[in-house]
Amino acid sequence: MASESRYVWEFKARFRRHAFGWRSQPAVGRVTEAVREIRKVARKDAVLAAEGAVLFLERVSPALEQVDSSSGAIGTAVNRAIAELVPIIEAAPADEATREQWLERLWSAHEADAIPFIETLSDHWGSLCSSRTLASVWADRLIGVTGLALSPDPSVRGYFHGTSACLSALYAAERHEELVALVQGDVLWSYKQWAVRALVALGRKAEAIHYAEAARGPWTDDAAVDAVCEEILLSSGLADEAYTRYGLRANRGGTYLATFRRVVERYPNRTRGDILTALAATTPGNEGKWFAAAKDAGLYDEALALAGRSPCDPRTLTRAARDFLDAEPRFSFEVGLLALRWLVEGYGYEITGADVRAAYLSTIAAAERLGIAADARARIRRLLLSELPGARVVRDLLGRELELS
Repeated sequence: MASESRYVWEFKARFRRHAFGWRSQPAVGRVTEAVREIRKVARKDAVLAAEGAVLFLERVSPALEQVDSSSGAIGTAVNRAIAELVPIIEAAPADEATREQWLERLWSAHEADAIPFIETLSDHWGSLCSSRTLASVWADRLIGVTGLALSPDPSVRGYFHGTSACLSALYAAERHEELVALVQGDVLWSYKQWAVRALVALGRKAEAIHYAEAARGPWTDDAAVDAVCEEILLSSGLADEAYTRYGLRANRGGTYLATFRRVVERYPNRTRGDILTALAATTPGNEGKWFAAAKDAGLYDEALALAGRSPCDPRTLTRAARDFLDAEPRFSFEVGLLALRWLVEGYGYEITGADVRAAYLSTIAAAERLGIAADARARIRRLLLSELPGARVVRDLLGRELELS
């Protein structure tokens, strides 16, 4: 690797032991820069890039030992870096001696990972081996201690930092029966998932789903089990069963809209209306949370029904009333009325007078487009004259315009 001796990695000088103080953001930025540098090199020299990835993974944990990781930002950045760098190491056309050297260096770094920051590296060990032969060598090396760590005997079992690495290596070596036999009894889902994968590889998909379902418990991430089982059924061509049993739970996103989009993308043969109805049924009493998803899909009647069934953020409704004034004035009008309704019922976080006026003006603007401004004002007056919790506040703000004062 002559090119390696000529290249000076910029990130190397920045990742010294205790190079960073307690603040996480500078460290997150440096991690991102390092990955960017390695990816740039990979476009020209795959082996050199893999060497850089190994070097980074060796140095990252000692450099970050003093960083405050309580927010999760730095941990997320490092895990993302691992996910991006493992394929670079795996794909590099290195000779066997070089790859063995990389693995030894990574193993030493993982073993010394005190915080830990590179713990998830062991999940990728089989991929890092890059061949069945080398993966089998590592499986043999680790299986003895792993067997003790996973022993059903509580006086024997315990934590071993290489357990996931062993299971990953067994899987990559296609020693699936051994893997299933090793992961028995009361062990964590992070280990049992390897047995599920092995059962799938053996063609025993029904057994794999049963095994995954049996792993549910207080220490198991139900969403992870749902996702694995859904994928097994989809890979078997059983899309309807996958949707019915797991589809709505396995595709949760950070928002209700993100969840809806994921399910729609996952199941293109299902109508958006059916998916929306099914998702709304999973949150009884909070159907209004799906308003944005319905609106985004152009399901305006459904959006209004959802926003009317349970509380919906008045600001969200007001924005919709404003944004759809030209394209869908009827929808804009009805959604504006709903915004006023929920304001009158006392919903909304830190609502201001400007929020109330914006809801009113958007509603009246739509009503004027429809030629029903007088009727709209009459409906709003009746709403404001009610005994609902927020009626007086809204009435004080809009009373003059509606001739209520």
